[in-house]
Amino acid sequence: MRDSRVAPLPDRSYAALLFDMDGTLITSIEAAERVWTRWAAGHGLDARTFLAEMHGKRAVDTIRWLNIPGVDPVAEAHALTLMEIEDTDGVKPIAGAREFVAALPDDRWAVVTSAPRALATRRLQAAGLKMPDVLISADDVSVGKPDPAGYRLAGSRLGVDVTDCAIFEDADAGIRAGESAGGQVIVITATHAHALRTTHPSVPDFVSMRATSADGRIRLAHGA
Repeated sequence: MRDSRVAPLPDRSYAALLFDMDGTLITSIEAAERVWTRWAAGHGLDARTFLAEMHGKRAVDTIRWLNIPGVDPVAEAHALTLMEIEDTDGVKPIAGAREFVAALPDDRWAVVTSAPRALATRRLQAAGLKMPDVLISADDVSVGKPDPAGYRLAGSRLGVDVTDCAIFEDADAGIRAGESAGGQVIVITATHAHALRTTHPSVPDFVSMRATSADGRIRLAHGA
């Protein structure tokens, strides 16, 4: 495997582009970690012991994994969501993402996020991104990433085969979901503190990427 860096994109076209949200189209790490740290303290936990594990996953799945005695994961996930909706300080787009998705045909892209719909909508608005016609959230699937259900559902709602899509991800759980869905995974590394070892094409952000549409297909390339 190679270190994360700008790498040649596959020379092919796609039926659609599917995007994770946090860490891929927007960065909300500052806000998310602030809220989770506050929540953890309220339960006598040190958030530093699990923050690296919660990115890319549904809150309810992380809370279940923590296995806190006497805690209802569904109720706590709902409380966390309300806290995160209220705190969007520092939420901003990944470089070039706003312009990149704004130029895409509405029926050829979707967002697939582990966040609940209300939180996803709030963060996309806070970052100034165009809302997709198809938004698959934690509310739409019974099993979250790394399960591929969200990406498969996005392909179905767009009327395309998910294996004919490019899937943009940043976190391990999402990357594995994209792999299991059978799409072409492209890793966005803007929020990575350290180089990621991956076999997938990887780019730092969307500034150097362009998408061209023809005959209902989308082709990706580096360059102005």
